[in-house]
Amino acid sequence: MSFVGKIIAPFFARVVYVALKIAGWKRGTVLANAKHVAGAVSLDAVPSGALNYDTLLKNLTRHAGELLFRFGTFKKLPRDLTAYPCRVDGWDFDIAEGSAPVLEKMRKGGIFLTAHYGNYEAIGPWLCRLGIPLVASYIPVKPKWLNNILERKIRAVDGGNYSVDARTPRDFIRILNGGKLFCLLADQDSRIPSAIPGTFLGRPVNVNPLPDFLLKHRPQTPVFICWMEEREASLNGPKPRKVRVLHAVEVERSLGLSSAQSKVFSSAETSVVNAQFNEWLEERIRENPNLWYGFTHRRFYSKSPEIYGN
Repeated sequence: MSFVGKIIAPFFARVVYVALKIAGWKRGTVLANAKHVAGAVSLDAVPSGALNYDTLLKNLTRHAGELLFRFGTFKKLPRDLTAYPCRVDGWDFDIAEGSAPVLEKMRKGGIFLTAHYGNYEAIGPWLCRLGIPLVASYIPVKPKWLNNILERKIRAVDGGNYSVDARTPRDFIRILNGGKLFCLLADQDSRIPSAIPGTFLGRPVNVNPLPDFLLKHRPQTPVFICWMEEREASLNGPKPRKVRVLHAVEVERSLGLSSAQSKVFSSAETSVVNAQFNEWLEERIRENPNLWYGFTHRRFYSKSPEIYGN
């Protein structure tokens, strides 16, 4: 399957890219988001170039191809942190400097935040293979048969499924009480009444109040941010090879807060977790805006619905 996947994945990506480009899929949303943040933050002075719809679409379809046809590779990665760097199915993998102690701590549970950046789906099976008790919160997708594929084939490692459709505060607290690492994609527009106001890419946004809610009830819970970088490195050959590097950092929740403030995570002024998450994501976007697929979402809708038209 690995050999077949190497052939099918790029072919699939190319065909889907052409189809989506012709259809203009999400083009209006991407351009509206880019225009909205243009006056507040520059996306031009980055090594990979400015935000570009075609490049973003190529990246997205490439990762979709890998998800469907080469995802099994991430489910074969070694558990031992000292086994990295390593090579599996023709791909190179490594752990970022300073991330090993954080990943070791993640094995004891906590809150894990990430974003629709790069091949974010691949982080799940990699963490599971490292012996981290991951439980990822996902909203079921439609149609149901596609959701079944995601549940049984994609988000399952070593016979266990790591995704959950948690809906109530009791569900989330139960996950933390069980010593699990609760994962949340925290870069989407929150349209619920309890959403927390914040700033992202220099513009006002609503952010998900769930991390703050959990910390209010379980204040000693560690919070982590994790992402995968695809780094080019020349390794004894004429062609540069891509190395997939796993990064993990722990959020410093007490940064800049008094002891009294640290106990309350329910307002914009004390939402240090969301502030640091947004700061981290802004740095990734400045590095390569064409890897943040949040540009295809209406991220600023709650605060600025007019930018998306009718």
